[in-house]
Amino acid sequence: MTTERFDAVSVATQANVYFDGKCVSHGITFPDGTKKSVGVILPASLTFKTGAPEVMECVAGSCEYKLAGASEWKKSSAGEKFSVPGQSSFEIRVTEPYHYICHFG
Repeated sequence: MTTERFDAVSVATQANVYFDGKCVSHGITFPDGTKKSVGVILPASLTFKTGAPEVMECVAGSCEYKLAGASEWKKSSAGEKFSVPGQSSFEIRVTEPYHYICHFG
């Protein structure tokens, strides 16, 4: 099931803009200090590096992704998630707007 909303959070109003505007997100912080970001990736092929482990949750659209060291691409669609280890990277291919929640830690 796709997360549809978060209540009682603090939202950063300044957007994080990456890859010349192909990825735009906003950070959110929960009362317990937990952080996530919500955003959209426009059609592109991009590589992201991770500091902390991440879980990418697809809210709408779809993508293909490949984790560092993997040889095959996998698909993630609305309602699906994939995990990325910390201190790693992943490639992502998007052919339609991919709306996501990034769960950190």
